[in-house]
Amino acid sequence: VQVAESGGGSVQAGGSLRLSCAATGSTLSCMAWFRQGPDKQPPEPEGVAAIDSDGSLRYADSVRGRFTISQDNAKRTLYLQMTNLKPEDTAMYYCATDNSLPRCGGRWDLDAYNYWGQGTQVTVSS
Repeated sequence: VQVAESGGGSVQAGGSLRLSCAATGSTLSCMAWFRQGPDKQPPEPEGVAAIDSDGSLRYADSVRGRFTISQDNAKRTLYLQMTNLKPEDTAMYYCATDNSLPRCGGRWDLDAYNYWGQGTQVTVSS
């Protein structure tokens, strides 16, 4: 499985961006967005939004109502529409996927996802 993100960039607070994640390879059971901010401790990615093959969605409290995760199964592409961006949303955003629903379903654990992209930077200025 190969994963590649795109769509990052720099925006002012209140602006919007849409991230894309193209995945190739085997059937995927979970697809998720994680992010790692510049000052976050401990320095590991945190879950932002995820969608599982059973249709369930989940969002971090900090982004619920502002971010929307969606996927195009035909194109095997995952999206993250981000609106009303805030400076604290500044981070490297990673797409993560896995092909085992029992392993990744409903979970934010980093080790629940075996396939990760290189990340795309989102910078929000005040």
